[in-house]
Amino acid sequence: MTADILCIGSVLWDIIGRSPAAMRLGSDVPGRITRLPGGVAMNIAMTLRRFGLTPGLLTAIGRDAEGDELVAACARMGMVTDHIYRSEDLPTDRYMAVEGANGLIAAIADAHSLEAAGDKILRPLADGRLGRADAPWAGPVALDGNLTEALLAQIAASALFARADLRIAPASPGKAERLLPLLSHPGATLYVNLEEASLICAAEFTSAPQAAEGMLARGAHRVLVTDGGRTCAEGTQGAGVITGTPPEVLVTRITGAGDTFMAAHIVAEGRGAPREAALTAALRAAATYVSGEIGS
Repeated sequence: MTADILCIGSVLWDIIGRSPAAMRLGSDVPGRITRLPGGVAMNIAMTLRRFGLTPGLLTAIGRDAEGDELVAACARMGMVTDHIYRSEDLPTDRYMAVEGANGLIAAIADAHSLEAAGDKILRPLADGRLGRADAPWAGPVALDGNLTEALLAQIAASALFARADLRIAPASPGKAERLLPLLSHPGATLYVNLEEASLICAAEFTSAPQAAEGMLARGAHRVLVTDGGRTCAEGTQGAGVITGTPPEVLVTRITGAGDTFMAAHIVAEGRGAPREAALTAALRAAATYVSGEIGS
């Protein structure tokens, strides 16, 4: 099986607690707790599969029981798992979140094994399995900000990514500034929310279009900025900023929405959609996801 797109970054177990009640600090309420394959790279890969693409995973997963389960789950979903770095001494990563009717209450991402593995996860791009420095991977790559700042800087300067169509998402606002080395990469498209754009540019933006303009001014090649249910913007160097408005839906979940948006946008562009149509398709897919109308 050959990959259509590489998804590089966190593939882990998502442990999500959801309650239909509004929650605050200290709330103790009934709800449901699920354990599903997750992580930024995995969430993007799952959405790509729903659209019919075959993603290849480049990540670090432990050789523990949880890791064996996770790799098997990825393979059952139709993903290429042959190039995953399996560590003997690092445990499989996990993410834990609590969501209420009023949104995400709190989350903790334990992606320490991915960070510790470093550039070992990129070996298939250099040893001929997926590419070499003199014949680099020339297809799309979904890259997530759970990688260390040093590794992201290495990727930005590496010949292994010189021809790649890089699609990049921060793992969280706390890791957004890790993306700075990739900002001006000529093949990079950054997918960020309003808070992340503000952190990257060290400025206080009040709208997605303003943030897109700010990131282009900072040297970004291309950027998409989301702002929850408010206006979204896509900015391209030399072509300006366009906007779109998400459909109004009842929000039943949040975790994974940004990854769904990114994956849907990649697929739309891969099918030849122009800028406006690709943005609309991504907003529609994310709205469908948060409404709970499709499986996670």
